[in-house]
Order: sequence, then structure tokens, then C-alpha cells
Amino acid sequence: MNRIAPTTELIDLHIHVGGAVAPHVLWSIAHEHGFKLPVKSYWEFCELVTASPEKVSSLGDYLDILHQWTEKIQSSPHAIERSIYEVIGKEYRSSRVTAIELRFNPMKRNLGGERDLDHIIHAALRGMERACLEYGSRAGLVFCLAREFDYELNEIIVRKAEKYIGRGVVGIDVAGPERHGIEFGADIDAYRELFARARAVGLGTTVHTGETAHTAARGVLAVIEHLKPSRIGHGVAAAASEEAMAKLRENKIVLEICPSSNLRTRAVADLAELGTILRRFDENNVMYTINTDGPYLLDSHLRGEFDLLLSAGHLTPSTAERCMATARAATFLK
Repeated sequence: MNRIAPTTELIDLHIHVGGAVAPHVLWSIAHEHGFKLPVKSYWEFCELVTASPEKVSSLGDYLDILHQWTEKIQSSPHAIERSIYEVIGKEYRSSRVTAIELRFNPMKRNLGGERDLDHIIHAALRGMERACLEYGSRAGLVFCLAREFDYELNEIIVRKAEKYIGRGVVGIDVAGPERHGIEFGADIDAYRELFARARAVGLGTTVHTGETAHTAARGVLAVIEHLKPSRIGHGVAAAASEEAMAKLRENKIVLEICPSSNLRTRAVADLAELGTILRRFDENNVMYTINTDGPYLLDSHLRGEFDLLLSAGHLTPSTAERCMATARAATFLK
């Protein structure tokens, strides 16, 4: 069976802090901060914060776990500092991930304004710096804008990313479920300017799109046209559209493929369909990388994501190496 060599150093470009912290760490943080939980035992808590197949059949189900539990538990300076520190160490130990981009929405960690946003960001950077010092890893933070936020709130997040670009913030993202393209309505020109502004100061740009049946390839095409990111999170729906794949190829946009996540949320029907999608990308010279999205939420890790595709014959050792080389070239880390 083909597997990635144990000594191979990996890079993860798409991993959410909300889905990457071990249950025992979240349990500890929750008790330390007196967080009222709806369960009494640790094992019940593990079930609460894990996206098991019995609970998750859509992207909405998956996001509910993050928004209702993991993000709330991480909502203090101390909690986000420890969370990011733990994620970097765990990914290094489990998969020898030596370069990692961690994404989160700092405004979803300040309890609706009760916590100071700069304190949340400083704490996140402290946790990242400490872990990088201990493990010799490289890491950066990507701030997620939210589709459900007003423009003014998202503009603040971009402003904070610009402020901390020299400290370890490396990019911006747009996350949240799509219904109609990128779903910014009358504000689309303003968001185009936000992304141009971010690029002008050296921030990387990526956008979640093409991971639900609601928008299919339309979301991918809208994102390419209006926001012009250098990467797209997921984007599997683009495989159904010759136009979308051509636009990705022409604009040299890299897809951040997250196999276990797309399988769990039913973005793809099964592993065979995911293999068909990857072959279509290969045939059309669409660049893609392999990532985890939410390793603890999905009970996975990056080495396991590669092994899943290699054992199914959807990647070969050479295409796996190409994915790694693409990730090294596409990372926002300097």
C-alpha cells in the first residue's frame, strides 16, 4: 500500500482552529473558565465536539458544532492562545507538519464585543510563536471574514489583518455557507476593494466556495470574477464545469482540497466521486493541495488524508509529491 514516508515534512494550508483542538484540551479549557456544558462526562463531551457520521450530513451540521461549542470554548485570550499552541504541536507530532496556516475569525472569539479584539489576536500570536519555538515549525494566521457578518464587521477584520501582518498574520479568507454565489449582494464592489487592499499590503487571499450543492460551480466563478483570490478553499464543485476549471487554470488559482471534510459534509457523495473530481482536475491542469480542515472534529490528520487517497488509488506517489510541492509554492508563509 502506498503511504507517505514517515520522515516527509508536510504543509497544511487549510485548517480551522475551531475544528483542530483535541477534546481533552477543550474539556480542560471549558472547566478552567467555568463554561457551562450540556453534558456531565468527558466521553459525552467528546461526542458533542466531534463531527461523527451519525450527527453530520451537511455543511450546516458541521458548522453548527463549531459555532455552538468549539468556538465558544475558545473565546478568551487564554483559550485561543492555548488552542493555537496545542494545534501546532499536535499536527507536528501526528503528521510532521512543519508549515501550517491556521485560520479563524477573531471576532467569533470575542463574545460579541465583550472581549477586546486586539487581546484575542495578541494571544493567538503568542500561542503560535511559542509552539513554533518549541517544534521548529513555521506558522501563520489567516483571518476569516464571515458571509453572515455586515460589511462593517468584515472590514474591521481586514483592518486587523493589515495591522498584524508583520507579526504573523499572513492572509484573509471568506467562510460560511453559500446560497447565491459569494452572497455579498450590493456590497460586492466594497468586498472587491477589501481584497485588493489586502493584496496591496502583502496579505494572501483565499475564499471558501464550491463545497455545497446550492451554488455548485457558480460560486467558484463568482469568487474568481469578483475577489480574484490566489487560492480557493475546497472548490470541488468546479470539476463539473469546464468554464470554472479553465478560469482556475488561467488565473493560476490553487484549490485547498480537504478530503475527509468534503466526505463528511456530503460535498461529495463518496470516495469514488472524490477520485473522479481529482482526476478531472489533473486532466485540466487545475492545481490543488491536500489539507485537513478540522482534524479533531473529523478524527483525522494530514498524513491520514494523503494515505486515504493513496490507498484508494486516487493519488499516486508522484501526484502526492506534486500536491506537496504545490502547497510549498502556494503558502502565504514567507
